[in-house]
Amino acid sequence: ATGRCRTYSIKMNTQYNNKKAGFSLAETVVTVAVLGMLVVVVGKFGGDVFSFNRYFTKSLDVAGDARKVLRPMINEIRGASPSSLGAYAIESAGENEFIFFTDTDDNGVKERIRYYLDGTILKKGTIVPTGNPYTYNAQNETTLSLIQNVRNGATPIFTYFDTNYNGSTSALTSPVTVTSVRLVRVEVIIDEDVNALPSPLSIVTQVSLRNLKDNL
Repeated sequence: ATGRCRTYSIKMNTQYNNKKAGFSLAETVVTVAVLGMLVVVVGKFGGDVFSFNRYFTKSLDVAGDARKVLRPMINEIRGASPSSLGAYAIESAGENEFIFFTDTDDNGVKERIRYYLDGTILKKGTIVPTGNPYTYNAQNETTLSLIQNVRNGATPIFTYFDTNYNGSTSALTSPVTVTSVRLVRVEVIIDEDVNALPSPLSIVTQVSLRNLKDNL
């Protein structure tokens, strides 16, 4: 009897130890499920971080490219002056088209410069005067595409201010009287894909017309 009791005692201890050492099927299933969820969460987090980094880098590239384009534009607008025929420095001041005269290459001859929106592309048109006396022949205009995927919508690319501009003054209303323009604000909104990130990028700058300013 003593032997049988000892044997039974050993079996009970063995079963108890096995229960402590192992996992039940239910516990195993739950553990695998939790691990699977962790993998998904970590994977999604890593993917989001990667996407954010890609979107952020892309936005920086777009902004850098746009500023490179706007820099010479601003310099040209700043130097607007009467044409080689004596016409006023600004020919036209529209919301999405600005036409003026300036000497882009410092050769003493004023080119007719036209910045305008064509669909979703910001373009530049240049006419070099020819003949004797000079004439600005529209057929001689050369065009260059500057910025793609412009999505300004109802937001004007060009906004104009007069001599009273103090930082908060209202813009001149359309149609703009060109002889009143003393400062030009340029805003370009860029969005490569309206249905995907990154969000639209707005590049804003302003420039006073050096040869026309009075109180600015």
